[in-house]
Amino acid sequence: MGSDGPVPLELTEYATRVFNGVRLTEADRRLVAGGAFDGRLRLRELRGDRLEVAAAQYVGTVRLEAAEIRVVPKHLGGELDVLRMVDHAWGRVRNPLPTAQGLAGGRPHLRDLVCLMVVEHGERLLRHGVRRDYVTTEDDLRVVRGRLLPDRQLLHHHGRLDLLACRFEEHEADVTDNRLCAAALALAARTARDEGVRARARRAAGLFAQHAPTPLGDVRAALAGLTYHRHNEHYRPAHLWAGLLLTGGGLDGLFSPGPLVSGAFLIDMNLLFEAFVTRLLEDGAEGSGLRVERQTSHSSVLFDERARHGYGTVRPDVLVSGLRSGLPYRLPVDVKYKLYAERKVSPADLYQAAFYAHALGRRADGRPPVCALVHPGPAGSGGGDRVAARTLEGAVTARVRAVPLDVRATLAELGGPDPGAVPARLFREVTG
Repeated sequence: MGSDGPVPLELTEYATRVFNGVRLTEADRRLVAGGAFDGRLRLRELRGDRLEVAAAQYVGTVRLEAAEIRVVPKHLGGELDVLRMVDHAWGRVRNPLPTAQGLAGGRPHLRDLVCLMVVEHGERLLRHGVRRDYVTTEDDLRVVRGRLLPDRQLLHHHGRLDLLACRFEEHEADVTDNRLCAAALALAARTARDEGVRARARRAAGLFAQHAPTPLGDVRAALAGLTYHRHNEHYRPAHLWAGLLLTGGGLDGLFSPGPLVSGAFLIDMNLLFEAFVTRLLEDGAEGSGLRVERQTSHSSVLFDERARHGYGTVRPDVLVSGLRSGLPYRLPVDVKYKLYAERKVSPADLYQAAFYAHALGRRADGRPPVCALVHPGPAGSGGGDRVAARTLEGAVTARVRAVPLDVRATLAELGGPDPGAVPARLFREVTG
């Protein structure tokens, strides 16, 4: 490791590169051997101070003592496009996203941009006033407030009248909504590379700490316990970016269920692309009379005939259902973050999609059922854009139809004057 800090290394997702002049420290080796990056990033030391790095479908940064590894998206314009996908899939707040010119410390990586979003949303909440809520508190008071607790009074203050055990509602700002923002701002203040972002984060973190001094505790438990209503709906985008930063890019159930690793920020593009496509389909279905359901489980499809109960569950990424021309209609949709615009659909994905079509698909016109397979690629592309499953006699029993989605062009249109045209067009292409 040089005197100037970790060596910067860069590669694209799914790529493998060998970098010269890099030697891991003992702490780095322990981290790698402990499985911190299993399935997300593979590191292998070679002779002559060389390091082989193999990336999977995760993009972001990993900061070790010897090197800072940056995995950039292959099919997008850059990390800012990843941020736009996250915002549309989970935020949809229509607020301006940061630009590379907004940071002075060179070309920002994905984590820098998320730090900036945490700061901007935190500052916005402070300007409008942080939320307060009623919190149940138990304390010993000199006068009764709320409800007297007889059991506690007898146990701790038997025979005393100067201290009364009470339970009451306190209206305060030290609630999970604010603790989550405070924790994320404090992390951005310590770790953001850009000096300006760190300074802004320190100011905002200090103000939030005054309102919510209680430590957040377990991040995933706090995120899982969040519920939104009219009093805290405006916190949703701030929580999105805060959760993304605090979990190192792995929001549980959204992007990566892997362990939290200090110094790592990696987003699973497979799960993000699925969430992005699903949101587009949900928006595109508005006014069509059809429903778009995410990851619905169907336990009656696979059936154990000997035990007389379900053999397992079938769960497509998306199921479009409803009535067409007054008749039942179902279309399973499989979402794959694979470049099927450049090669044929793999047999495994074809078998899965064909089974979805057989088991779940139903066309209103009585023709063989279809499963749509959405993948990234330029419009009009697709190596296996229409594959029929046939019997040996040649009868078509199901079809798999590949639908390419040009992610870069889609993101550009979503930021244009008519963003509603994009999901409507994709929905027509998928259900057509």
